[in-house]
Amino acid sequence: MPVSADPPEIILLTTSSTCNLSFNRNQRSNMAHKPIAAGKSSFDLIDFTTFLSALDLDGEIVFMDVACGIGNYAIEIARQIRDRGTVHAFDLWEEGITKLRLKAGSLRLENIEATVCDVSKKIPLGDHSVDICLMATVLHDLVEDGTHASTMKEIIRVMKPAGKLAVVEFKRTPGPPGPPEKVRLSPVELDQVLLPFGFHRRQLLELGAVTYLSTFSR
Repeated sequence: MPVSADPPEIILLTTSSTCNLSFNRNQRSNMAHKPIAAGKSSFDLIDFTTFLSALDLDGEIVFMDVACGIGNYAIEIARQIRDRGTVHAFDLWEEGITKLRLKAGSLRLENIEATVCDVSKKIPLGDHSVDICLMATVLHDLVEDGTHASTMKEIIRVMKPAGKLAVVEFKRTPGPPGPPEKVRLSPVELDQVLLPFGFHRRQLLELGAVTYLSTFSR
C-alpha cells in the first residue's frame, strides 16, 4: 500500500490567489536576446535567514541557480557551502555572468561555476546531478516568454530524483518593486505551472513584504 506524502508546510501569505491561470499570453520567443529582467535582483527583498532554513543545505550539495543574473543568490549560497559543495550558475546574459565571475574571484569563492547558456535549450550538466535547483523571480518571465516548458524539462533531467526545486516569486500585488502585476504568479498559479511536470509543493513561506518562497519535489 503506498505511503502518502507529508502535507506541505504552509505559512499564510498576505496576497491574493487566482485559480484561473491562462497560458495564452503573448509569447515573445526572445530568449536569444537580453533576458527581460537582466540586471535586476530580488535578493535584497527577501529574508535570507528564512530562505536558507528552507533550503536545508546540510551535507555535500550540488546547487544550481537558473537564470542567476549577476549572481547575488549564487554568491551567498557559495559562501554557505564553500567547503562542501558546488554552485552552478547559469544565465543567458553574458554581462551578468562576467560580473558574477569577477565577484566570485574577488571573494576567492572557488566553488562557483558560472556559465552563459540558454537554460530553455540545454543545461550543461549531466543527468540527475543536482540536489537543489533555485529559480529566483524568473519563472514568471519564462511563462511570459513561453519557454518555461522546455526549461522545466531540462531542470528535471539534471535534478536528482530526490532533489528540491526552490522558487522565489513576487506576490500577486501591484508594484513596484517587481514586474507588472499581470505577469506575477500567485502561489496557486505557481502550483498550476509546475504540477504538469510532476512537482508537488512542500513548503510555502513568506520571504518579505513582496516575495514568497515555494519548495517542490517530485
